[in-house]
Amino acid sequence: MAAEVFWRSTPLEEMSESQWESLCDGCALCCLHKVEDEETEQVYYTSVVCHLLDLENMFCTEYEKRCSLVPQCVKLRPEDVEEFHWLPRTCTYRLIYEGKDLPDWHPLITGRRESVKQAGASVVSWFEVTDDQLAEEDYIDYVIESGGPA
Repeated sequence: MAAEVFWRSTPLEEMSESQWESLCDGCALCCLHKVEDEETEQVYYTSVVCHLLDLENMFCTEYEKRCSLVPQCVKLRPEDVEEFHWLPRTCTYRLIYEGKDLPDWHPLITGRRESVKQAGASVVSWFEVTDDQLAEEDYIDYVIESGGPA
């Protein structure tokens, strides 16, 4: 009988750092800038992506320093799982917190990082412009009308 995979048997808060990091599917949807309605606290995704994202390989070019270089960058941590409602519906951290399983295209299932892009589940399907190409007050003009990936 095959061993239980760690994401089904280990609560997010108890995962090792390597297990936690491996859950990220590399979609980079969290690298899309978001705007919040101050009255309703509703979060809206925009099609503006962080300039640190390497769109070819789908990873942050300054991963270890990202939060100091981009102050609005959010470092996802196990102790913050209750606040993950703003993450994309397909985000593994959110899915596991909600008691769901990984999507079929997740690299932990397929063994291939490119399966995310091939499934159309990456930021490539959403982004229009990088944040270094416009002013922050203009992000509102790039809100994804359909609600986006969230």
